[in-house]
Amino acid sequence: MPGNFLRIIVANMLTKVGDLLTSPKTVLAWLIVAVGAPASLGGLLVPIRESGALIPQLVIGAWVRRYPVRKGFWALGAALQGLSVMAMAAVVWHWQGLNAGLMLIALLIVFSVSRGFCSVAMKDVQGKCIPKSRRGRLTGLAATLSGSLTLLLSLLLFRGGSDPSMGFYTALLAGAGIAWLVAALVFITVDEFPGATDGGGNALKAAFASLGLLRSDKPFRHFVVTRALLMASSLASPFLVLLAREQASLPTLLGSFVLASSLASTISASVWGYMADASSRVVMLRGGALAALVCLTAGGLAVWQPAWSALHWLYPVAFFVLAIAHAGVRIGRKTYLVDMAGGNKRTDYTAVSNTVIGALLLVVGGISALVAMLGTDWALVVLGTMGAAGVASAWRLKDV
Repeated sequence: MPGNFLRIIVANMLTKVGDLLTSPKTVLAWLIVAVGAPASLGGLLVPIRESGALIPQLVIGAWVRRYPVRKGFWALGAALQGLSVMAMAAVVWHWQGLNAGLMLIALLIVFSVSRGFCSVAMKDVQGKCIPKSRRGRLTGLAATLSGSLTLLLSLLLFRGGSDPSMGFYTALLAGAGIAWLVAALVFITVDEFPGATDGGGNALKAAFASLGLLRSDKPFRHFVVTRALLMASSLASPFLVLLAREQASLPTLLGSFVLASSLASTISASVWGYMADASSRVVMLRGGALAALVCLTAGGLAVWQPAWSALHWLYPVAFFVLAIAHAGVRIGRKTYLVDMAGGNKRTDYTAVSNTVIGALLLVVGGISALVAMLGTDWALVVLGTMGAAGVASAWRLKDV
């Protein structure tokens, strides 16, 4: 167990570093403009990253459960993510314009689907290799160490007063790819014993059958609608980066977004968690309202275009507040789902809501990308309005 504990922590830390260097909310959104692709493509990054990992899990889960040893699936997913990111580095180095942007989007699809393998396999491997009394500290220690490493890397990489070169972006992505490949090598050495393979053949059929809950279970349907509207808190993040990138391309500005992203959840997650224990509905309300306010304020400010020379530095601040708000929405809706469901319903509720939200992310992401063709600022205004509608829907939810 001590050896497995160390290997899983090291693998998690390496993937966290990879996530930092290829975040669709910050680095990839910045890169889309840097390679000369239309900024509207940035609106597709988060939906593809999230939905690509969520939707295929119905199929991936059924496949993985057929095998008694599953660490290989996590290693496969990590290796594919690493290769996808290294291919992104090659694209950034060799291509420019719309073609480069479309190739980055295509590689992100491969990356995201590969992520689904890691998500499904990790829960099983960790459950078999780490006892209950150690799982919490493994997660906490991995988060703490990766957070510290993230902060250090942000300060080291994103500094300087001149525009970063394509060589800088290429090295950034290549480093992230290497981190995932090393994580795969570390994880494959985990000492996992064979486990149960029950339910592997029927999982997919059962998951699709449970979609009927949306028709028969009114409180659950109301929750899914609310969650769909509040996903504006996640979709809006890249547009703040794009707005700042249109005005300045300093590496310190990009670094400020990366730093804001890592600090926000670290600072706020525990506070939101304690509040969710009192009322998860209220947490969704507060997080959603804060997110809508940030989107409408930042979007309105960009439409107004005041003559402020340092206006671009306001967007990392807005990003930081939005990340805090999104952490509240995320923790609130997760707690609400667990509290509203009993027994086996939790599994069905989670599978159905994740699948539906994964599909809606693509739809709403496509709409926001089209709106962004009129202006990145208008995309923020539309998402802010959507978030406000989510707050109104959350207000009508029953406390659980």
